[in-house]
Order: sequence, then structure tokens, then C-alpha cells
Amino acid sequence: TWIGTGRKSCPLCPEEKFKACYSHKLRRHLQNLHWKVYVEFESQRMCICHLPCRQLKSSLGSDQAQGRLVAHYHCVVCSVTIARKTDMISHLKRHINKGETEASYSGSSDVPFEDPVPGGQAYEIMKELGTNVQLLPNHTTPQKTDTYFSRKMKTNRQLVFCSLAVLAEDRNPLECLDAFGATGIMGLQWAKHLRNSVKVTINDINEACVKMIKENCHLNHIRVEGNRSGRQLDGAGDADSPIASVEVVKMDANVIMHLRPFDYIHLDPFGTAVNYLDAAFRNVRNLGIVSVTSTDAGSLYSKSLNVTLRHYGCQIVRTEYYRELAARMVLASVARAAARCNKGIEVLLAVALEHFVLVVVRVLRGPTQADESAKKLRQLLHCQWCEERVFLKPGSMVEENLYRQLPCQCHGSMPGKTAVELGPLWAGPLFNTGFLRRMLVAAVQHNMEDIQPLVKTLICEADCTTLKPFPVPGYSALSNQVECGVVIKTLQKVEEADTSDQSGKRKTTGEESGNVLKKIKADTSLEHPAFYYSIHRHSIRGMNMPKLNKFLQYLTEAGFRVSRTHFDPTGVRTDATLAQFKEVLTKYSVPTYSSAPQSSAAGSDRRQTL
Repeated sequence: TWIGTGRKSCPLCPEEKFKACYSHKLRRHLQNLHWKVYVEFESQRMCICHLPCRQLKSSLGSDQAQGRLVAHYHCVVCSVTIARKTDMISHLKRHINKGETEASYSGSSDVPFEDPVPGGQAYEIMKELGTNVQLLPNHTTPQKTDTYFSRKMKTNRQLVFCSLAVLAEDRNPLECLDAFGATGIMGLQWAKHLRNSVKVTINDINEACVKMIKENCHLNHIRVEGNRSGRQLDGAGDADSPIASVEVVKMDANVIMHLRPFDYIHLDPFGTAVNYLDAAFRNVRNLGIVSVTSTDAGSLYSKSLNVTLRHYGCQIVRTEYYRELAARMVLASVARAAARCNKGIEVLLAVALEHFVLVVVRVLRGPTQADESAKKLRQLLHCQWCEERVFLKPGSMVEENLYRQLPCQCHGSMPGKTAVELGPLWAGPLFNTGFLRRMLVAAVQHNMEDIQPLVKTLICEADCTTLKPFPVPGYSALSNQVECGVVIKTLQKVEEADTSDQSGKRKTTGEESGNVLKKIKADTSLEHPAFYYSIHRHSIRGMNMPKLNKFLQYLTEAGFRVSRTHFDPTGVRTDATLAQFKEVLTKYSVPTYSSAPQSSAAGSDRRQTL
């Protein structure tokens, strides 16, 4: 490797630790210090590194105090830095147990950047939904990189894409904003697959992110609008002409949303999005869509109650339906932010999974719509003994005993306070069936097989039925348009009623748009019941429960609306009360017979014979 004359420096040591020397001394240094304590993994050897990649923070409080350099290893799978050799071996074993046995990162010579990467960082080329993006080695740790990327958010990106594709069928061209671009993967997918139907704007406040987004545009043959410096990205000198164009902006998210109107806005900051909701609803156009992704699982899932109160202004406790509680809490914050701008919301989709909470809402302009949305913010009465729950009735009448609104009788049989008030929460529906059906069509058209089962579950959950009112995957979009023809026609009437020039100004024909909104409300299906019960949470001791699908059938035969829910794989969404739920569960449960009573009886017989 070190053929030739002249002095060479060690690639794994800083200049002040090991000065440049001739090749024979450098080879001896590498063998005795770095090569001697390597860790081997999948025919690759990780030598110990003394570069300032990992530093211990000094105990001094001054900013001038530098941290002490620590020798470390770089993992070839995830590029994390680990100091001890035994810890690195244990770390690699965990990768093997998870099935991650391939080195993800190529050398820096394969990086298509013009400038050399400082520190010799390597890049990974990742492909998702036909879109290629470059990732930094530490892209999974947001504290150490500006271009954060998570593979676990693939479902989120596909759901957002399908919701945008549905809106793009009604408005063309559609101005959409990815307010937090990072690597730009989401905006690039929009531009690459929807082409001329959308005008994509990708924004990020960090200079490194903006540079990487532009390079990823070049990687996907997408033109960057307004770019005149550096490499030609407009395809003038390339054999392949650009397939689409995007606008890359370096600006604070609140600033760009205040400056310009958009039809579709997606907010996905790292953590909570409450700081950006006011700016999002400030300039979003009428009947546009705002999608919000929240990843602050600690405050959403009742682990940091003080942070929940600070960000969302809600009092919550840990419940069996904590995921739906999180979705309704985020929707309450969205509705309040929209109401401050004299706008209401119509919830199209609310999904809460392990890593994120996604809500998609349609914006309805006008103080009347804002008042209607504000009326759906209510307190929730939750029984801490049986976990029965009910939204408090609206009105200003003072009720002497709030426990009367609960279907359970826990307060009468137990002393003290048995229930708590949670919220305020969104008490309206969480899904729009017609919109979900059109999302399923978009998922089939763009070959998104990963989210098709989830969207089908959402459709059944929106109708609160175990029947599947949709064809199998592969059906034509024409059949779905026939099913959702009423929704499409009403949306077209709304677009005709919107006489504004899409500049975000208030319409003059408010009577016509109000009539169309009434038709949309009339065409929607019966509202699904709020919340769900877990079959395992309310199981009877000493009884074998029926299978979940069988139990759903029994509840349907008993005259209740019932469906499964994506919030909990063992959850049942139904309009039955908890007492009725347990009654049906007890009726069809079979007693469990153990061998312990038989053995004790046999022992007593033996004692009698003795």
C-alpha cells in the first residue's frame, strides 16, 4: 500500500501523535499498534483508531477545555465507535443475532461528491421506492449527524406519499412542501413518481443537508430549480435528461411556511411538531392537507408526563389504549392550531405505531369550521380500576356526579376517587373511509406492498366491520373510482366552488362551498366508536379465551359493531361497553382443567388406603 518514496503519515493516528515517516517505519508502526489488536468480522478487519472521532468530555466547564482522545473501533455494519475490544465483539454478535451480517458502507473513493469528505467518512447508497439517496455512516444517530435517516420510518413515508397522491388527483399541479428534508428522500420520491402533478419544495435549515439533497437530486436525475453554481444538475451536459425538478431551500421551516402558501405540507421534525403547527396552518390553502409526524414517543406514550403537559397541554396516564390516546392528543393540538387561524380540520388518517404517530388532516377554512372542530375537543373520563372510558358530554351544565356517565359501577363498590379526567383530546373520528380507499389504489399503483395490509386494516377500522369491503390487490383504479365516485364528485364540486386564485385568500362564494361540505359530511359513513379493548387485558382467570377472529364473530352475532384495530394486534374496536364485552367473552370461554386437582385427589386416596 505504501509503495514509493517520501514520508507518509499514519491514516489512523493524528499528526501530533505520529509524525510522517518513511514506509518501513510506517509499516512497523501499523503492525505493532493498529494491526495487532484488530477485530475480524465477515472477512473484514477493524483496526484500532486514534483519530479524534471519539472524545471524552473534559470535566472542566469552560468551552476551551478539549476532550481527551480515546482509542476506538469503527463498526463496519453501523459505523458506531466503541472503545473496548470486548465490547466491539459483543456488539458484532448482536448484529449477527439480528441478521445484520453485511457491511453497509463503501469506501470514500466511491463517493460522488466533488470535495473530499473530512475525516475520511464513507457513504452508503440506499434505495427505497426506486429512489437512491446517499447516507452518512452515522445517519441513525441524530445527535451526531445533520442528515438523519431512519429505515424504520419507511411505512410513514409510504403513507404520506399515498395521501399526497390522492390529493394530486384533485389538484394539478400541486404545490407541496417537505419542511424537514434531511436527506431529501421523501421529497425526491414525490417528484420521481408523481412527476408533473406536483411542484416539490424540499427545505432544511442545515447547510450540509442542503448540499446532500442537491447531490441526491443529481443521483436520481432530478433537476434542482434555481441552481446555477457548482455541478450542472439540469441535465444540459448529461445523456439522460432530468425526469423531474424540485426546489431546494435553505430556510427555517416556520419562515418558509409563513412566506409562501402550499397545498400540501408535511412536518416531520425530530421529536414533537407543536412548534411548527401555527406556521403550517397560517398559509395552507383551503381544502389542502397537512400531515404531521411526531416521534417523541416518551411524551406521547405516557413515559414523560411533564413533557406531555408542556408540549401538548394534556393530562394523561398510562392506559391499555395509550396509542390511540397519543393520536387523539396530537389531533387536539392540530385542531387548536388550526382554530387560531380561523380554520377547521377534517381528520383523514391517524396512525400510531411503535416509532411514530402520523396524523393527516384536511384544512377547512372559515370560523364556522373552526368552531365545529373546537367542539370536538373534550375531556375523557377514565376509570382506573376497570379501564372503562367515556368522553364527557358537551355543555355548560354542572353535573353533581361525573361517575354517572361511566358505564361501569366501580365507584359504587369502591371507596375514594376511582376515575380521572384526561385531556383535552380529539373526540371526533380518526379516519375517512373514502380517502383510505383511494390511498389503497395509490399503494397498488405504485407497488407499495408493505403498507397495503395496514391500509386495508384502516379501512375496516374506519367502517368498524370485520367484512372487507374492497377487492384483492391488483384491482384496477377504475373499479375503485366507481366505489368512491361520490367522494370524487364532491371534491370536484369543491374545486369548482373555490373561485380564488389559490393565493390563500378567503372565497366569496361561501354558501356554495358550505353546501358542498354538507354533502361530504352526509356521504361519510357512520362514525366508528371511540377506543378499543384488549382481549388479553380483560381475560378471565382460569378460562381459555376463544380465538380473536372467533370472538369478533361472536360480538357481531350479539348485535355490536366490531373490528380489529391497527393500534393493538389484540385489540377490538366495538361500540359495546366493557361489561357487555366481558359478558360475551365469558360466555364463549372454556374452563381450564389442570392436572393439579387430580393429583391431589389421588394422593388423598393413597392416604386413605394407608
